[in-house]
Amino acid sequence: MPDFDPKLTRKAVRRGLLRTTANVLAVLLALALVATIGSSLVQQRGDREQRMMDVLGTAFKLYNPAYNVSVGDCCETTPLSMSFQVTASPLRAVGGFWPDGGDTYTISQDFFGRVGRLPLGSTAATRLSISLFDVGGTQAPKDQVRKVLARLPAGLNALAVVEFATPLKEAELKEFLSRNKTCADKVVYERRTSSLPITWGDITWNRGGLAEGKQGCGVGLDSFRAWVRLLREHDGANLRSFDLSLARLRKAAAEGLAYAYVDQLASVEKLRELIEDPRVRTVRLADVTFDLDRP
Repeated sequence: MPDFDPKLTRKAVRRGLLRTTANVLAVLLALALVATIGSSLVQQRGDREQRMMDVLGTAFKLYNPAYNVSVGDCCETTPLSMSFQVTASPLRAVGGFWPDGGDTYTISQDFFGRVGRLPLGSTAATRLSISLFDVGGTQAPKDQVRKVLARLPAGLNALAVVEFATPLKEAELKEFLSRNKTCADKVVYERRTSSLPITWGDITWNRGGLAEGKQGCGVGLDSFRAWVRLLREHDGANLRSFDLSLARLRKAAAEGLAYAYVDQLASVEKLRELIEDPRVRTVRLADVTFDLDRP
């Protein structure tokens, strides 16, 4: 047996420790890679990414009908979540000198598919969202609206919610818009006073070419119904986070009744004409092409 050599022994121990540490680190790194890649593959399985965009991206637009919402590309994936970004800016009357762009927000869902905390929504008290809250309410009687419109120059463009005395079917809405030579940027498909109603535009969801361009100058009922058919029972929990429910969506899509519509390019002169139409209950003025808040 060779003589005991302390130096050789220490070197051997260090080599053993280094080898063991390297092996442990390699195993941990492999596990981390497997967990990360495996989690990403699980979250991206099938059409999960596309469905996230279809369901959550579109629901966010319904959650914020007073905003112009642009949905970014999908998706940023971590071991515990997937997310995408949206850009949102308040809808204003067309022709005003308002800043371009908007604020950017992140919409995320966790590993189990539950949506995270949402921005905007009912806390976004813009003039248009308040007008939509009031659909079906007692605010803005016709006489009062006539006086407001009379004080404004006829040539100003306005952002307005035109509410019907009796909800119109799809064909009736198209005929109304055609006869009055006007457009509906978004259509309100339920009466839900004091809460945001279901409001759909012709480009709210356009997967597979379902956006209807300007069918009826803004009537997007076919794409609304197609999107609702996409929804499943397990989407209910996420939809509730957007202040929606499957029952309400399915009822609104099946009935297809227009309770009001939003017009971004109505002139004050045109609104003076519309307020006299017996089918119009009232007009809720949300914005004109000068600042209503300016002293």
